[in-house]
Formats: sequence, C-alpha cells, structure tokens
Amino acid sequence: MYDVIIVGGGPCGLAAGIEAAKAGLSYLILEKGSLTESIRRYPRMMRFFSTAENIEIGGIPFPISGVKANRNEALQYYRKVAGYFHLDFKLFTEVDRVEPTAGGEDTAFTVTTTTGDAFQARKVIMATGYFDKPRRLGIPGEDLPHVTHYYDEPFRYSYTNVVIVGASNSAVEAALELYRADAHVTIVHRADDFRKTVKYWLVPDVKNRVKEGKIHTQFNACVTRIEPGKVMTVNLQTGEETELPADFVLVLTGYIPDADLLRRCGIELNDETQVPVFDRETFETNLPGLYVCGTVMAGIYTEKVFIENGRDHAKAIIDHITGKPIRKVAELIERI
Repeated sequence: MYDVIIVGGGPCGLAAGIEAAKAGLSYLILEKGSLTESIRRYPRMMRFFSTAENIEIGGIPFPISGVKANRNEALQYYRKVAGYFHLDFKLFTEVDRVEPTAGGEDTAFTVTTTTGDAFQARKVIMATGYFDKPRRLGIPGEDLPHVTHYYDEPFRYSYTNVVIVGASNSAVEAALELYRADAHVTIVHRADDFRKTVKYWLVPDVKNRVKEGKIHTQFNACVTRIEPGKVMTVNLQTGEETELPADFVLVLTGYIPDADLLRRCGIELNDETQVPVFDRETFETNLPGLYVCGTVMAGIYTEKVFIENGRDHAKAIIDHITGKPIRKVAELIERI
C-alpha cells in the first residue's frame, strides 16, 4: 500500500514525486512511455517558450548556455533531476483505471494497468498531461498513412508537397523548418491569421516568408477531405473548394487530455469544456483522495496550464494530503 500513486512521468508528475518524497510519503510514479515521454516526442529542434528557470522542478537549477532550453536539454535535465532524487517509477506501464476500494476514512484506491497489474494507494494524483490525444478533424482520410498528428523533423519531407493544418506554435515552427529543408509548404487555417499565441520571435519570420511566397497559406479555410496525394479545402467565407497537392499532411491542431481515462477513474468532466471537477485550492476531484495535477486539469484550454505553472500544483496537493497549510499556486487556474 503506497501513500500516493502518481499517474504520469512528465515534469508535473516528477514534481509530484519530489514533493511526496520530501514529505516522507511512500509513492510510485506510473508512466505509460519513457521518462518525460511527451517531451521526447516534441519536434527535435523545438525550443521552449518559457525560460529555463521557469521549467525547473524540485529546486534544482537548470543551467543552459542560452535563456530558453531546447528539447534535448530538457530531456537531459529532467532525467538528471529524477536520478538526483532517486524517484521511484515504473516506465512503460499504462494505467487503465483507478477505482476506490473502501469507504469512509479508510478510502483507498486500486490502480489497474492495461496489462492487468494492480497497485494499491491511499491517494492518487493524475498527472497524465494531454500530448497523447490529438484534436482530430473528423474528416474522411484522416487516418491515411501519409497523415500524421505529430511532427518530429523536416528532412523526411524535403522536395515534397506538405499541407499543414493549423496555425499555432507547432504549425508555424514546422512550416519554417520544412521550408528551410526544401519542402513546398501550405498552411490551412480556419481563422484569418496565425494564432496570437505563436511565439513572438516566430511571427515576423513566418509572415515574411508568406509575403515572399515561400510559405503558402489558406486562411478562413478548412480541410474537408484527404485523399492519397491531395487534400480538398473549402473557403469558409465564399464556399469555394480547392484541391491542394499533398504528399504529406500534418494535422497540427493541438492535443487534449484523455477524457475517457479520467471518466474511467470516476472523475466528473464538464461535457463542453472537458475540464474535470476539482477544488481550485487543493486540486482534489469529486472523488476524495483523487487529485489532478498539471495540464490534465485544463480540458480544451491546454494553453492555460503548462510546466511553468503546473509544476507547483504538486506542492498544494501534497500539503493537502499531509494536512499542512496549503501553499497558494497559479492564478491561471481560475481562468479555466
């Protein structure tokens, strides 16, 4: 019987493990992939928006030569922090459900994995993030082999026609890298411009490339169908349909938490926003003893919770579990 089981081995899950260890609690981190799996799957040349000190965990400095860390530096850092604190985790262990096993003051939980293994804990913290579940377009052809919801590096796509769906950070970064690797890039987005949340240093770069005709765009448009070698789009203002050549299609429209997993664990969600029911001070859900930590609590509003504020949720959660005064964290939670 563990005091705490933490589901998810990303930065927020590791932060929860560190806080549990500091409090003298027995704990176990269960991670469905590798350590910080979501960061490992980021684009290989990605650089964080937050400065290095804002994505530190456990009070361990994150030394880098510049101001903002890249993917590889983050992977090295979180691995070293996990080793420094001798965190207890099981990797490549996917949780299927969490179920209460008793009532009253003796309430505990059984955490069952997809392979049938079961672990017992008095408290459970869900820190599963959102990167595993892409926002789908729900159109014909979305599951064809040349369509992907993830982007890693540009070199596979050199001298090919690539259609990117979306206009956020991931889409803009991919478009710029692909253009510089000699791909023919077209961005399709339903709004009339790039999203306002795009990293400020990318905006002039991408807009100048568009002006030069080196990156093509279809704004106020959406993809209606994907076929081998092409996509069909429609202009949302005029209704005009267009056929675009597409050797590859990158659907970079973002990601959302796994609502099905949360519901299987008994957590209530808002039907429209997918935001779970949780206390804004303690992060405890509608099930006493079951908590949410990090971006998993954000529902469709994933841009409001990230490492920079999500890492501190663990402090409040462990305070609540141990009965200490709860440290105030992250005003952004109130906006969800």
